Amino acid sequence: MHFHILGVGSIGCLLAHNLRRILPAGYSISLIHKAIRDQIRFLERGSITIEHKGEEERSSDYQHEIFNQIPSRMKEISKNLQLAGKISTGPIDSLFVTLKAYNVVPAIRAISSRLTSNSTVVLMQNGMGIYEQLLNDVFRNPSQRPHFILASNTHGAFATNFYHVVHAGDGSIVFGIAPDSQGRDFEAGLYDESIPADQRRLRLIDISPPDGLQPERYKSLRATVAALLLMESLDTSWRSFADLQLVQRRKLAVNAVINPLTALLDCRNGNLFEHSQARELSAHICDEAAAVFTAQMLAETELWWQDLQADGVDTSSVQKPTFPIPLTSKALQEEVLRVAAITRQNISSTLQDVRRGRNTEISFINGYLVDIGREHGVKTPVNSALGNLIQLKYLLPLNLV
Repeated sequence: MHFHILGVGSIGCLLAHNLRRILPAGYSISLIHKAIRDQIRFLERGSITIEHKGEEERSSDYQHEIFNQIPSRMKEISKNLQLAGKISTGPIDSLFVTLKAYNVVPAIRAISSRLTSNSTVVLMQNGMGIYEQLLNDVFRNPSQRPHFILASNTHGAFATNFYHVVHAGDGSIVFGIAPDSQGRDFEAGLYDESIPADQRRLRLIDISPPDGLQPERYKSLRATVAALLLMESLDTSWRSFADLQLVQRRKLAVNAVINPLTALLDCRNGNLFEHSQARELSAHICDEAAAVFTAQMLAETELWWQDLQADGVDTSSVQKPTFPIPLTSKALQEEVLRVAAITRQNISSTLQDVRRGRNTEISFINGYLVDIGREHGVKTPVNSALGNLIQLKYLLPLNLV
């Protein structure tokens, strides 16, 4: 089994290090570097260093690839770096993607020829909508589509040097498997009536049963889920896809408040809510987010209901799901305050990007709420204004004479 990491920044390094710690030596991990100079920097350092609570750990034994290089130059590049045989253009078993949200679709499109229906792709970005873009723009044929795992990360990390990362904030990684294009039920363990209700769990055996069909198709998915679950130091947990979407929506609402406001005001997370104006803005943002989520879930429920009726199911005894309380505006506002309090010393990723003059992920945060709101006829003026202001901050950086 061969794992690849695409996006060797702070979170990519943290993930690669913990993956290397739990995998046997026979399992390969390739770091896909953006450019040759990045690989040279790694070779000069010789390892990934993770600093956590004043202690340092190092990991090595990685293979290396250069992103999007012309195949005819691969031999020349590998020879120059004395890495013959370590750069490959072959199929990818399992791909962890920790790039910025706006880079994911073009990057995966560039290497899509290496991804097959047997491959597994783990998406670990801020914001929402990336998975849907990949299905619509890159993997339109369900039969040729790789498996997707969507993950929500709350660990805080930043780099102090090349491949030297400070794991500054302990968090968790919650992940779920996107529905199978061929109909396999990865969540059968949650509904197994032969098991007491309080003992029902998501199970690896439901991904690839010992006597199941197409074992090769699900081999990488099972191995990737197993590897994620073994990374206990990152507090990983496997949830149903519906539960994961709830987690993602709550995180999106939190980011829609904290990220643009801290970036515009140039302050740490904890400084925001010392002032009533920030609480008022938070309320407006969460009101809009809750309205968008309500409209979105009503539309999804209606499609599900129509599918049941089309399949001949008697819907008279089927209960429609109710809107989750954690996604109400009041609950979202409380979550914003909770997260701001526990990350009070943190600098949001959007503020970091703004300070460095980089593009931001705001179009996948506030922009996502605006897009989904427009799709369902929900007005989102506050989120729209914040998204536009952040975009202008990037396009018109401060230049005082």
